[in-house]
Amino acid sequence: MQLRMRRTSAAVSAVVTALLLSLSLSAAPAQAATHDPIVFVHGLSSDASSWDDWIADFKADGYTSSQLYAFSYDWSKSNVTTASQLSSYVKTVLSQTGASKVDLVVHSMGALNSRYYLKNLGGTSYVDDFVSVAGVNHGTTTASWCSWLYTSCAEMYTGSSFLTSLNSGDETPGSVRYASYWSNCDDALTPDTTAILSGATNVEVGCVSHTDMNNDYGVYQQVRDFVA
Repeated sequence: MQLRMRRTSAAVSAVVTALLLSLSLSAAPAQAATHDPIVFVHGLSSDASSWDDWIADFKADGYTSSQLYAFSYDWSKSNVTTASQLSSYVKTVLSQTGASKVDLVVHSMGALNSRYYLKNLGGTSYVDDFVSVAGVNHGTTTASWCSWLYTSCAEMYTGSSFLTSLNSGDETPGSVRYASYWSNCDDALTPDTTAILSGATNVEVGCVSHTDMNNDYGVYQQVRDFVA
Protein backbone atom coordinates (compact mmCIF):
# COMPACT_ATOMS: atom_id res chain seq x y z
CA MET A 1 0.00 0.00 0.00
CA GLN A 2 2.80 2.42 0.96
CA LEU A 3 4.75 1.48 -2.18
CA ARG A 4 1.69 2.23 -4.34
CA MET A 5 1.24 5.61 -2.64
CA ARG A 6 4.88 6.48 -3.16
CA ARG A 7 4.61 5.58 -6.87
CA THR A 8 1.44 7.65 -7.23
CA SER A 9 3.05 10.60 -5.47
CA ALA A 10 6.12 10.38 -7.71
CA ALA A 11 3.95 10.25 -10.82
CA VAL A 12 1.93 13.27 -9.71
CA SER A 13 5.14 15.15 -8.90
CA ALA A 14 6.53 14.39 -12.35
CA VAL A 15 3.35 15.63 -14.03
CA VAL A 16 3.34 18.83 -11.97
CA THR A 17 7.02 19.45 -12.72
CA ALA A 18 6.44 18.97 -16.45
CA LEU A 19 3.41 21.27 -16.35
CA LEU A 20 5.31 24.00 -14.52
CA LEU A 21 8.20 23.72 -16.97
CA SER A 22 5.80 23.99 -19.90
CA LEU A 23 4.14 27.07 -18.43
CA SER A 24 7.53 28.64 -17.74
CA LEU A 25 8.68 28.14 -21.33
CA SER A 26 5.45 29.44 -22.82
CA ALA A 27 5.52 32.51 -20.57
CA ALA A 28 9.12 33.39 -21.48
CA PRO A 29 9.27 36.47 -23.71
CA ALA A 30 10.33 35.87 -27.31
CA GLN A 31 13.91 36.87 -28.03
CA ALA A 32 13.81 40.18 -29.87
CA ALA A 33 15.41 40.18 -33.30
CA THR A 34 18.69 42.06 -33.45
CA HIS A 35 19.69 44.29 -36.33
CA ASP A 36 22.62 46.47 -37.26
CA PRO A 37 21.72 50.15 -36.96
CA ILE A 38 20.87 51.60 -40.37
CA VAL A 39 22.28 54.94 -41.51
CA PHE A 40 20.33 56.46 -44.41
CA VAL A 41 22.10 58.93 -46.73
CA HIS A 42 20.06 61.20 -49.01
CA GLY A 43 21.08 62.64 -52.36
CA LEU A 44 21.40 65.96 -54.18
CA SER A 45 18.74 68.59 -53.55
CA SER A 46 17.18 66.46 -50.81
CA ASP A 47 17.26 65.98 -47.04
CA ALA A 48 16.80 63.41 -44.30
CA SER A 49 12.99 63.54 -44.59
CA SER A 50 13.21 61.71 -47.93
CA TRP A 51 13.59 58.52 -45.85
CA ASP A 52 10.46 59.00 -43.74
CA ASP A 53 8.44 56.33 -45.58
CA TRP A 54 11.13 53.68 -45.36
CA ILE A 55 11.90 54.46 -41.73
CA ALA A 56 8.22 53.91 -40.97
CA ASP A 57 8.33 50.65 -42.94
CA PHE A 58 11.40 49.43 -41.05
CA LYS A 59 9.69 50.23 -37.75
CA ALA A 60 6.63 48.29 -38.85
CA ASP A 61 8.94 45.34 -39.53
CA GLY A 62 10.49 45.32 -36.07
CA TYR A 63 13.21 47.95 -36.06
CA THR A 64 13.25 50.57 -33.31
CA SER A 65 13.97 54.29 -33.46
CA SER A 66 17.36 53.62 -31.86
CA GLN A 67 18.30 51.48 -34.88
CA LEU A 68 17.36 53.98 -37.62
CA TYR A 69 19.36 57.14 -38.40
CA ALA A 70 18.86 59.59 -41.27
CA PHE A 71 22.11 61.44 -41.93
CA SER A 72 21.67 65.06 -43.04
CA TYR A 73 24.30 67.14 -44.83
CA ASP A 74 24.86 70.15 -47.08
CA TRP A 75 24.56 68.56 -50.52
CA SER A 76 26.16 71.53 -52.29
CA LYS A 77 29.55 70.70 -50.74
CA SER A 78 32.09 68.28 -52.17
CA ASN A 79 31.37 64.60 -51.65
CA VAL A 80 34.79 64.41 -50.00
CA THR A 81 33.65 66.84 -47.32
CA THR A 82 30.41 64.95 -46.82
CA ALA A 83 32.27 61.64 -46.59
CA SER A 84 34.33 62.99 -43.71
CA GLN A 85 31.17 64.13 -41.92
CA LEU A 86 29.58 60.73 -42.55
CA SER A 87 32.60 59.04 -41.00
CA SER A 88 32.11 61.01 -37.79
CA TYR A 89 28.37 60.39 -37.83
CA VAL A 90 28.78 56.62 -38.14
CA LYS A 91 31.20 56.56 -35.20
CA THR A 92 28.67 58.51 -33.14
CA VAL A 93 25.93 56.02 -34.00
CA LEU A 94 28.17 53.10 -33.04
CA SER A 95 29.06 54.79 -29.76
CA GLN A 96 25.41 55.46 -28.92
CA THR A 97 24.17 51.99 -29.82
CA GLY A 98 27.09 49.83 -28.78
CA ALA A 99 26.96 48.13 -32.18
CA SER A 100 30.15 47.13 -33.96
CA LYS A 101 28.91 47.96 -37.47
CA VAL A 102 26.10 49.78 -39.29
CA ASP A 103 24.28 49.20 -42.55
CA LEU A 104 24.39 52.07 -45.07
CA VAL A 105 21.31 52.62 -47.24
CA VAL A 106 21.87 55.46 -49.71
CA HIS A 107 20.04 57.21 -52.53
CA SER A 108 21.31 58.95 -55.68
CA MET A 109 24.38 61.11 -54.97
CA GLY A 110 24.49 59.64 -51.47
CA ALA A 111 26.16 56.67 -53.11
CA LEU A 112 29.18 58.80 -54.02
CA ASN A 113 30.03 60.29 -50.62
CA SER A 114 29.25 56.94 -48.93
CA ARG A 115 31.48 54.99 -51.30
CA TYR A 116 34.26 57.55 -50.83
CA TYR A 117 33.94 56.96 -47.09
CA LEU A 118 34.18 53.20 -47.60
CA LYS A 119 37.11 53.33 -50.00
CA ASN A 120 39.24 56.15 -48.61
CA LEU A 121 38.28 56.80 -44.98
CA GLY A 122 38.29 53.33 -43.47
CA GLY A 123 34.55 52.88 -43.65
CA THR A 124 34.77 49.19 -44.54
CA SER A 125 35.72 48.50 -40.91
CA TYR A 126 32.44 49.95 -39.66
CA VAL A 127 29.91 48.93 -42.32
CA ASP A 128 28.29 45.52 -42.67
CA ASP A 129 25.92 46.04 -45.63
CA PHE A 130 25.93 48.82 -48.24
CA VAL A 131 22.80 49.42 -50.32
CA SER A 132 22.77 51.86 -53.23
CA VAL A 133 19.29 52.89 -54.40
CA ALA A 134 19.34 54.71 -57.76
CA GLY A 135 22.98 55.51 -57.01
CA VAL A 136 24.88 57.70 -59.48
CA ASN A 137 27.78 55.30 -59.24
CA HIS A 138 29.34 55.99 -62.64
CA GLY A 139 28.00 59.46 -63.25
CA THR A 140 25.20 60.97 -65.28
CA THR A 141 25.11 63.57 -68.03
CA THR A 142 21.98 65.10 -66.49
CA ALA A 143 24.30 66.64 -63.89
CA SER A 144 25.23 69.26 -66.50
CA TRP A 145 22.41 71.51 -65.28
CA CYS A 146 24.09 72.07 -61.93
CA SER A 147 27.75 71.16 -62.46
CA TRP A 148 28.71 74.82 -62.79
CA LEU A 149 26.88 75.70 -59.56
CA TYR A 150 27.89 73.04 -57.07
CA THR A 151 31.08 71.06 -56.53
CA SER A 152 29.07 67.96 -55.62
CA CYS A 153 27.17 68.13 -58.88
CA ALA A 154 30.33 68.55 -60.94
CA GLU A 155 31.70 65.43 -59.26
CA MET A 156 28.57 63.58 -60.29
CA TYR A 157 28.97 64.40 -64.00
CA THR A 158 30.03 61.51 -66.23
CA GLY A 159 33.80 61.28 -66.56
CA SER A 160 34.64 63.65 -63.69
CA SER A 161 38.01 63.20 -62.00
CA PHE A 162 36.19 62.39 -58.77
CA LEU A 163 34.34 59.46 -60.38
CA THR A 164 37.43 58.25 -62.23
CA SER A 165 39.30 58.00 -58.94
CA LEU A 166 36.34 56.54 -57.01
CA ASN A 167 35.79 53.76 -59.56
CA SER A 168 39.44 52.88 -60.12
CA GLY A 169 40.38 49.43 -58.90
CA ASP A 170 37.89 47.62 -56.67
CA GLU A 171 34.41 49.18 -56.74
CA THR A 172 33.26 47.10 -53.77
CA PRO A 173 36.17 47.04 -51.32
CA GLY A 174 36.49 45.20 -48.05
CA SER A 175 34.26 42.52 -46.54
CA VAL A 176 31.15 44.70 -46.88
CA ARG A 177 28.12 43.15 -48.63
CA TYR A 178 27.13 45.44 -51.52
CA ALA A 179 23.84 45.76 -53.38
CA SER A 180 22.65 48.22 -56.00
CA TYR A 181 18.99 48.64 -56.96
CA TRP A 182 18.26 50.48 -60.18
CA SER A 183 15.35 51.34 -62.45
CA ASN A 184 15.17 50.89 -66.20
CA CYS A 185 13.34 54.20 -66.62
CA ASP A 186 15.28 56.52 -64.29
CA ASP A 187 15.37 59.90 -66.05
CA ALA A 188 17.98 61.26 -63.64
CA LEU A 189 20.51 58.57 -64.48
CA THR A 190 21.87 58.56 -68.02
CA PRO A 191 22.34 55.77 -68.77
CA ASP A 192 20.24 53.81 -66.25
CA THR A 193 23.00 51.24 -65.92
CA THR A 194 25.31 53.81 -64.35
CA ALA A 195 23.96 52.51 -61.03
CA ILE A 196 25.52 49.06 -61.47
CA LEU A 197 28.51 48.28 -59.26
CA SER A 198 31.08 45.68 -60.15
CA GLY A 199 31.14 43.05 -57.42
CA ALA A 200 27.75 43.98 -55.97
CA THR A 201 24.37 42.29 -56.05
CA ASN A 202 22.78 44.37 -58.84
CA VAL A 203 18.98 44.32 -59.07
CA GLU A 204 16.84 45.93 -61.77
CA VAL A 205 13.54 46.79 -60.07
CA GLY A 206 11.54 47.72 -63.16
CA CYS A 207 10.15 51.13 -64.01
CA VAL A 208 10.32 53.30 -60.87
CA SER A 209 11.09 57.02 -61.03
CA HIS A 210 14.30 58.35 -59.53
CA THR A 211 12.56 60.25 -56.74
CA ASP A 212 10.30 57.30 -55.92
CA MET A 213 13.12 54.76 -55.64
CA ASN A 214 13.69 55.40 -51.95
CA ASN A 215 10.04 55.41 -50.91
CA ASP A 216 8.70 52.66 -53.17
CA TYR A 217 7.43 49.77 -51.01
CA GLY A 218 8.43 47.05 -53.45
CA VAL A 219 12.01 48.30 -53.53
CA TYR A 220 11.91 48.65 -49.74
CA GLN A 221 11.02 44.98 -49.30
CA GLN A 222 14.04 43.92 -51.34
CA VAL A 223 16.35 46.25 -49.42
CA ARG A 224 14.92 45.06 -46.09
CA ASP A 225 15.53 41.44 -47.01
CA PHE A 226 19.10 42.19 -48.12
CA VAL A 227 20.15 43.92 -44.91
CA ALA A 228 18.32 41.35 -42.77
